[in-house]
Amino acid sequence: MEGFDFKVALFDLDGVVLDTESQYSEFYGAIGREFHPETPDFAQRIKGMTLEQIYGAWFDGQPDVQAEITRRLNVFEANMKYNYIEGFPTFIQELRAAGIKTAIVTASNDEKMQSVYRAHPELLSLFDRILTAKDYAASKPAPDCYLRAAELFGADPSACVVFEDSINGLKAGRAAGAFVVGLTTTNPEEKVAPLADITMADFTGANHRLHRFFNYEFDELNEFF
Repeated sequence: MEGFDFKVALFDLDGVVLDTESQYSEFYGAIGREFHPETPDFAQRIKGMTLEQIYGAWFDGQPDVQAEITRRLNVFEANMKYNYIEGFPTFIQELRAAGIKTAIVTASNDEKMQSVYRAHPELLSLFDRILTAKDYAASKPAPDCYLRAAELFGADPSACVVFEDSINGLKAGRAAGAFVVGLTTTNPEEKVAPLADITMADFTGANHRLHRFFNYEFDELNEFF
């Protein structure tokens, strides 16, 4: 791609590659109604948080409850539908054909990823790297995960484009110094836009739209880099 020296594309998983957020809303909505009925928007409040962060914020000092939620979540994730965000398969193939390195950067654990691979074994060939929770120290909104991904490719973070949907993820991409594309699959555009350089509803037509942006508009956006 011309203009911006774009070498690496880094993708969050849920709500970016996979259309799973509405299912998690259903799961955590039920958890909230059972354990925190005083917080009717519980599912929305925990969006973008890791399980460890959820436990620390909402179930601290309750190991039995944490264990039960973990058990239920493992069962739920084993039976989820892992459909792609619309347009993603075409877009990732376009990037790979252009020689762009690609990685998933997720807080998902190995057990969840095994369920993902059963649904989409091709992910292992679509991405050069897949980073999960065990591959970095501090979770989003800390930039560690994206800094680590850039390091693995030998790339400066400013040569990376981060695709994110959650508020914590967008903050992580911004803090890492990457160019941030915000997907409005999970949060409304008015929440995503202030933390992203550009926003998209999904990947439909994204290869054309982003090619045009990178080729013709980055000259006007040098201040980001």
